[in-house]
Amino acid sequence: MELHVIFGTGPTGAAAMRALVEQGKAVRMINRSGKPSTATGSALPPNVEICAGDAYSAASVRSLTAGAAAVYQCAQPEYHEWAEKFPPLQAAVLEGTAANDAKLVLMENLYMVGDTGGAPIHEGLPHNAHTRKGRVRAAMAEQAMAAHRAGKLRVTSARASDFYGPAYMVTADQIFYAALAGKRAQGMGNLDVPHSFTYTEDVGRALAILGTHDAADGRAWHVPTAPAMTQRELLSKVFALAGTTPKIGAVGRGMMRLAGLFVPAAREMVEMMYEFEQSFILDSSAFTRTFGMTATPLEVGLRATLDWFRAHPKASR
Repeated sequence: MELHVIFGTGPTGAAAMRALVEQGKAVRMINRSGKPSTATGSALPPNVEICAGDAYSAASVRSLTAGAAAVYQCAQPEYHEWAEKFPPLQAAVLEGTAANDAKLVLMENLYMVGDTGGAPIHEGLPHNAHTRKGRVRAAMAEQAMAAHRAGKLRVTSARASDFYGPAYMVTADQIFYAALAGKRAQGMGNLDVPHSFTYTEDVGRALAILGTHDAADGRAWHVPTAPAMTQRELLSKVFALAGTTPKIGAVGRGMMRLAGLFVPAAREMVEMMYEFEQSFILDSSAFTRTFGMTATPLEVGLRATLDWFRAHPKASR
């Protein structure tokens, strides 16, 4: 059975695991503890193992990825530690993967593209990052593709917009738990401009496709994403599916800056607020044309997400 190795057991890594299992692959997942996560669940398929490992060590990566056909880099440090810790993490994964002649599939976002003034974001746009985290992402992406061009290893990447999905905890309190409890849900910035949201299960499916198709190599691909809608529309759908009365608010740049005095992740979010103050639309048509995958309809994904949070109430976590 062909082995695929995933670094990270969060929502995207767990979704990739499920997609690869559906393809009949053996999957080894790597995290620091060697234990299942909230996202993977404790009942793993028989062809899945979770191992403890150090993604910052190329030697550890080399040992853990021996015999793998593809390696999926879904791990990341804490949001406020990206500048210091993300580049060495990815460099170690790249070096260790290359030593085993395995293919490397990167999970990326859109920060490296920068501010497009609301124009749709497609894969042909140059890296034009103007934020600290965007420049970090751009440098990492360019290093990986340079290694591909040099013949060091095969590289491809999946890029997505802001996530939603089962076990994705970043927006859990502000949106899904809030809606289920009939409390106020909080969007960000301008709630009335279109914004693309990518379903984590679609991310997993896309990663599995990229890891098993040679046509994916040497470039970035945008994960199939449902048509953009305003945050107000999305939040209204969440409340409707939850069966509660809509109560919708917004966190602006000033409030985020104030929260950043106490919460490191909020402080880091201030420079990214431009994504929520104008249209932020992901064009994922190239992936669909090439590989035939389409995005999960937003209502279907939202219902599955609400079902997960309903089954995992805050008090039980």
